[in-house]
Amino acid sequence: MAAARVALRRVLRVLLCMAVGVFVLWGIGALWHQAPLRWLWLPLWSVLGVAMLLAMAGRLPQPRRGRVLGAGLVAALLVLGWWHTVLPMQDRDWSDDVARLLDADVEGSRVTLRNVRNFDWTRDGDPVPRWETRRYDLDRLASADLVMSYWMGPAIAHTLVSFGFDDGSRVVFSLEIRKERHESFSAIGGFFKQFEAVLIAADERDIVRVRSNVRDEDVYLYRLAIPREQLRTLFLAYVDEAGTLQQAPRFYNTVTSNCTTIVFDIARHIAPGLPLDIRLLLSGWFGQYAHAHGGLAGQGPFARLEAAGRITDRARDADSDPDFSRAIRRGVPGIPPSELR
Repeated sequence: MAAARVALRRVLRVLLCMAVGVFVLWGIGALWHQAPLRWLWLPLWSVLGVAMLLAMAGRLPQPRRGRVLGAGLVAALLVLGWWHTVLPMQDRDWSDDVARLLDADVEGSRVTLRNVRNFDWTRDGDPVPRWETRRYDLDRLASADLVMSYWMGPAIAHTLVSFGFDDGSRVVFSLEIRKERHESFSAIGGFFKQFEAVLIAADERDIVRVRSNVRDEDVYLYRLAIPREQLRTLFLAYVDEAGTLQQAPRFYNTVTSNCTTIVFDIARHIAPGLPLDIRLLLSGWFGQYAHAHGGLAGQGPFARLEAAGRITDRARDADSDPDFSRAIRRGVPGIPPSELR
């Protein structure tokens, strides 16, 4: 029994040291991304973190061990308290492409969207900004497509949803980081409140083309198998999300609040039983997740839908084509030929 208790204490000490080590690393990231005078606080926090680990491992003499652990506890409480004062904001010097918030009015089946982005992107210069007001009739809402743009290997993709109407009009919703003018995207920074979240509504030739033709990302499109009567629920869930962000800004989080988790959360409006899955974190596999749960139109295994749904080359060929949206959909499973005429 005595040997078992000793072994258990050792295991608990190792687990506690690991937990403290993770917390110290989190504190380093938080201070690096958010703290003023980080050149001062980072070294102090790092030295104290190492001292705490040495104390917990029994590498410091007893009197000093207690003082170090006490100081570490106070420092941890101060860092956590400071962290809760880092709040999202609406009034920063935003980059042009995320400068405006989507604003919507719904009157029966009529929806008015203000600040719909329709930029003209070029490879060699700044985009030509164009923000528009568009009106849609939800009684004419006919389809929804999942668009996935791979920018960092096969496991990571940006996820968008494009809604189509039977008059040929389309609008794409995308949850994105709301970066400031001097910032660029950082997946690590997304863990540490570096970016607010913004819901963009955009013309398809803007938001799809900039990824395939300007940023050279690999883009796939899948027709979603959603009954027409449920499309309205899905569309209005995005509109509600835009209103929520307009009233109360929140931070983008690389894991818990990103372009894929919003699709999953909104999909649960029409399929409450959708299970959690590792493919919600590894967003590049979200298409496989949707296929496994009957969410994609078209017949056959996912590999077939994926191969036919790769629109990268078609998007580049249709760069200046006014029928960009029809051109990229030719050959995509589940899309009726009448929609492409």
